[in-house]
Amino acid sequence: MSSNEKRDGFTLPGEAGYENLTLELAKRWGADVIRDSDGTVLSDEILNSGYGIYSTICIIRDHNEWARKNPDKLQQTFLMTQPKIADDGYLTFHLMDDFFEEQFAINDSPASMKYWQVFDRTTGKEVSSNFWTYEKEAGNVTVNNVIPWHHYTVSFLAYRVWEEISMYNHITNNWDKEHLMPVDPIYPETQEYLLSWLRSWCETHPATTVVRFTSMFYNFVWIWGSSKRNRNLFTDWASYDFTVSPRMLDIFADKYGYKLTAEDFINKGNLHVTHMPPVKTQRDYMDFVNSFVVSYGRQLVDLVHSYGKKAYVFYDDSWVGVEPYSRRFKDFDFDGLIKCVFSGYEVRLCAGADVQTHELRLHPYLFPVGLGGLPTFAAGGNPTRDAKEYWNHTRRALLRAKIDRIGLGGYLHLVEKYPDFVEYIEKISDEFRTIRDLHTNGGPAVLPINVAVLHSWGSLRSWSLSGHFHETYMNDLIHINEALSGLPVNVDFISFEDVKNNNISKYQVIINAGAASTAWSGGDSWKDPAIEEILSKWVYDGGAFIGVNEPSATEGFDTTFRMAHILGVDKNIPAKVCHGKWSYDITEIKGLIPEGSYVPKRCSVRLTNGKAQVLADVDGEPVFTVNNFGKGKGIYLSTFETTPVNNRLLLNTIIYGAGLPQDQSYITDNASTECAFFPSDKKLIVINNSDKAQSTSVITDSGVISFNEIPSYDTVIREL
Repeated sequence: MSSNEKRDGFTLPGEAGYENLTLELAKRWGADVIRDSDGTVLSDEILNSGYGIYSTICIIRDHNEWARKNPDKLQQTFLMTQPKIADDGYLTFHLMDDFFEEQFAINDSPASMKYWQVFDRTTGKEVSSNFWTYEKEAGNVTVNNVIPWHHYTVSFLAYRVWEEISMYNHITNNWDKEHLMPVDPIYPETQEYLLSWLRSWCETHPATTVVRFTSMFYNFVWIWGSSKRNRNLFTDWASYDFTVSPRMLDIFADKYGYKLTAEDFINKGNLHVTHMPPVKTQRDYMDFVNSFVVSYGRQLVDLVHSYGKKAYVFYDDSWVGVEPYSRRFKDFDFDGLIKCVFSGYEVRLCAGADVQTHELRLHPYLFPVGLGGLPTFAAGGNPTRDAKEYWNHTRRALLRAKIDRIGLGGYLHLVEKYPDFVEYIEKISDEFRTIRDLHTNGGPAVLPINVAVLHSWGSLRSWSLSGHFHETYMNDLIHINEALSGLPVNVDFISFEDVKNNNISKYQVIINAGAASTAWSGGDSWKDPAIEEILSKWVYDGGAFIGVNEPSATEGFDTTFRMAHILGVDKNIPAKVCHGKWSYDITEIKGLIPEGSYVPKRCSVRLTNGKAQVLADVDGEPVFTVNNFGKGKGIYLSTFETTPVNNRLLLNTIIYGAGLPQDQSYITDNASTECAFFPSDKKLIVINNSDKAQSTSVITDSGVISFNEIPSYDTVIREL
């Protein structure tokens, strides 16, 4: 696309004081919208420059004056002290010893204290409130009549007095500003105040065309500790712990007919990590919070619409309760959803939400320091290198699912010292618009393969786990999701209830991946014999069950893997140490394993009856096997790590499991490259996913097409 052509679909972060730079880059990058960012404002010159204007609001913060007058309306969470071992007849806990005092303050109101709990963790039993007392001035709980050498904990409610994203920005960007407090809209007084505030805000921001909610009300959980040696005590992108309050719990009890306790959230100190299979109380509470967030959120969206402005939601930060893949999401009536992305699976997560406009905020942020703490737009940083790396991950997913807009966030003036970054963003913004327009005319060709990813959360956690890739990289499934995000197959995420309802006939391949007892492998869901029966018949009739790491693992049965009879392998456990092992030879299946791919060893397995074919092993143990079962197959991988070549290994495995030949049309013959064919425009896009020049060929309806010496990370488009 030449610089003279119409530009659109790009959101630029503007900055007062840098008007010339803002308008220059808006033109160069093809922006049609200029936005403010957390910590920046837009001047009248920018607001009146003829561009659409996004204005960012975090509805629950920047209200410190009101919050100081209403301290009981701050957001809260349950906290649990570190265990203490009794060596006398009593124990004293200073409740805030373990926690960052700038983030939390004890809520010792009567409404709060009825939810406090003390536990003897040695026996697992709650200690009656008759045996413990609270000393308000000291902030201590003293537990009497303790049993020597048992260990005890105290669970209590605490106000969050410093909103976590504000904390992060203070530290990352060295802000010297007032700490912002998060107010809780569960209270009618807060709701009335926020509606009044938003009404006034809309009236005083006539230039704003889109109100960008960041996000709704409740942030993902991020609990900081008192010690700098362990500042990050707990983080979970999808946890609901920061939604809790006495009022929320009381309303829940009235609606559901039973009461939740502190322990329902604390869960022996584990909390309810999204990686753990959800329990009924957790699902009920999540559904309840989602209902409230949608109900009150819709009032805010309607108010924005009444001023002729659009309402977009940022699917990060205070997103908890929004749930874009829930049945209620469409009831918000959002006009668009914005997702910050590091990886391809996050592109797919955004693209699948039920809104009119899907927008990505690309990385790196225009911040001096990145999320990992390393320099970006600062000495030692290389933002152009970072941008190429992130684009290489997101581009392959953009070929598979339509995204309407892209953009950046942060401080625009930081790019002045990085002209190569400015040039690279210009390149990829043009590339994005080309890909988007092809989607608009018709989607890319896909193989006749429907893949289902089976886990405890099902469609509610489509294309997600519990954070960004760098937070969940040790999980097999995040690697599989990332690989799937750019493969030419149809992908759904299903639950065990979907299996029990026999809603699996459309799938040729089902993937179950993860460690034992996690939400991703399924945990106790595999104890239901109906799951084994239905999946066994499905495989026998021709399906392919791909298990990774500890698929279908649970305890109490004759095998650790409930699908061991399908996979032909089972986990090595101490009970089998005296049992003999089947010997095997390595079997080669032509065209299945691309050169340079690998399957690392994570789970130690053995053959169950010697019939499974071993395709690869490590240290004398199988890591990649195939077992025929009726007309179908069980395929096992010890783990999966996403790389350009390993992504091809997964695609080949899916094709093989679906019973199709490997020489499919519109797939490159070089695993370091990928392609997408858009039939409506008769255009073939080939991308180089490596840091070296690559050549490749593609079987098309017009014959074999060759591409020679595609530069590193480059994109080539050819009309057929």
